[in-house]
Amino acid sequence: MLLQGVFPAITTPFYPDGRIYFRKLEHNVGKYCLTGIAGIVVLGSTGEVVMLTDAEKRDVLKGAIEAAGPGKIMIAGTGAESVRATLEMTEAAAEMGYDAALVRTPHYYKSQMTPAVMLNFYRTVADRSPLPVLIYSVPPFTGYDIPTEVVRELAEHPNILGIKESSGSVEKIKQISEETAQVRRARPVTLRRAKGRRDLVSVGSLTGATAVEEKMQEVGFQILAGSAQKMLPSLQAGASGAVLAFATVIPASCVEVHAAFRAGDLGRAEAEQEKIVQPATRIASGLGIPGVKYAMDFNGYYGGNPRLPLLPVSAEVRREIEGMLENLRG
Repeated sequence: MLLQGVFPAITTPFYPDGRIYFRKLEHNVGKYCLTGIAGIVVLGSTGEVVMLTDAEKRDVLKGAIEAAGPGKIMIAGTGAESVRATLEMTEAAAEMGYDAALVRTPHYYKSQMTPAVMLNFYRTVADRSPLPVLIYSVPPFTGYDIPTEVVRELAEHPNILGIKESSGSVEKIKQISEETAQVRRARPVTLRRAKGRRDLVSVGSLTGATAVEEKMQEVGFQILAGSAQKMLPSLQAGASGAVLAFATVIPASCVEVHAAFRAGDLGRAEAEQEKIVQPATRIASGLGIPGVKYAMDFNGYYGGNPRLPLLPVSAEVRREIEGMLENLRG
């Protein structure tokens, strides 16, 4: 599948007592699907995934995909510290109809995460995964930055689709793009999506035969940027799209940057990018999940409170967020 466009890394909504608010999860997903986003990432870092039990993760994955509209690529965050736990969640996501698995780098035993260990981790997961795998590198949270040479080797694996690169380094995106440019392979095309079911073109359905053949497309190793404030430079450096916390707040503005770039209208892309640099930097990168959730509330989505020990933003910060988003609604 082609991973082009903007993918909100959605939040997990909670009641004030900390229980998951599934109706608001469904509300947010349905509303995102009415915008121009390419798809949705569920249980990424913005989803407070490390705050959830395994049972809650499965419930969130199920609730999100059942609320998703047709045509949206659904990516499940399934990474864990062990191969076994990663595969168990990936298999559950596959059964629900997800299109790809976002697998963050294991990091707890940082000093042991040598290139050989990381290569073995991802190759073993990819060998056994029923879903295409996206490497997820997020050094601001894990403290581990996967080396470019490791990514280059992993790009050759037939079941590793690409990487979500969230180090914030445009130069690293450029390096990965250049060093994986030779990777080309045929992949099935997801044509439509409804209620968690993936439908691929069937030759049999066209000819009356019983044999089924999936429509294929040739794609390279795909890079998804993780920084809204650097989205345009990342696209220029070789990223095909972006997975963004800020897109949960203002999806339309993020989509505009990508759409203008794809249309070759660099002036409009630069103008749209400039609009989101300050709020994305302050809210998504600076304030984190509490800031993102209040910004969502301000823009008509449901953010609510983060799960403890994270705390909601103060009244002063709320006013600051409102001022930054006053002309960025929708």
